[in-house]
Amino acid sequence: METTHREDRLGAAERRRRELLEAAERVVLRDGPGASMNAIAAEAGITKPILYRHFGDKGGLYRALAARHTDALVDSLRAALDAPRDRRERVEAALDTYLAAIEARPQVYRFLMHPAEEPGGDRGFDVGQHSAPLLRRLGEELATVIAERIELGPEGEERARVWGHGIVGMMHAAGDWWLRERPCPRERLVRHLADLLWGGLVTADDRAGGPGF
Repeated sequence: METTHREDRLGAAERRRRELLEAAERVVLRDGPGASMNAIAAEAGITKPILYRHFGDKGGLYRALAARHTDALVDSLRAALDAPRDRRERVEAALDTYLAAIEARPQVYRFLMHPAEEPGGDRGFDVGQHSAPLLRRLGEELATVIAERIELGPEGEERARVWGHGIVGMMHAAGDWWLRERPCPRERLVRHLADLLWGGLVTADDRAGGPGF
C-alpha cells in the first residue's frame, strides 16, 4: 500500500511538472528569449517560489525545456535516418528535420540558444553553460546513428563521433544564420548543406547486411 501511495505521489508530481513545462512553453512561444520566471509562474497560476521549488532556478527550467525539445528532435532525426530511402535522401531528410524544427518554433529556439538577446531577457543567465550540453548530446546521438549504419574501418568510433559533432555544429551554425537572415528557401539550404557533406559520406561503405545510412 505504501508503495502504491509513493507511486501515486510521483505520478502526480510528474504530471504537475509536465503542466508547468507546458505553461512555460506557452510563455516562451509568446515572449521568446524575454520569457521571465514571473510570467511563467503567472501563466501556470502559481507563485514564483513554487516554480522555483519545482525547477530550482531559471537554469533548471531551461534544462527541463531543453530536454523536452531535444528528446523530440532526436526521435525525429532517428525516424528521418531510418526511413526507407537512399543515403542522400536520408541525409537531406535529417537536415530538413532539424531546420523545420527551429523554423516551426523560432521563439523556443531563441529562448534555448539566445535567451538574453531581447529586452527583458535575463542577461545574468549563461546560455553557453546550458546550450553546450544540448548540442553535445545531439552530437553524440548522431554519432551513434552513424556508427550503427556505416562501416568506417578501424577508427570507426572516433570518426563517427567527429562526424556527429561536426554535422551538429554545421547544422546549428548554418541554421542560426539562416533563421536570422532567411537568405534562401529551406529546401535550398538543405541541398547546399547535403552537397557539403556528400563528399565524405558518399565514399563510405554501408555495413554488410545493414539498411545503409
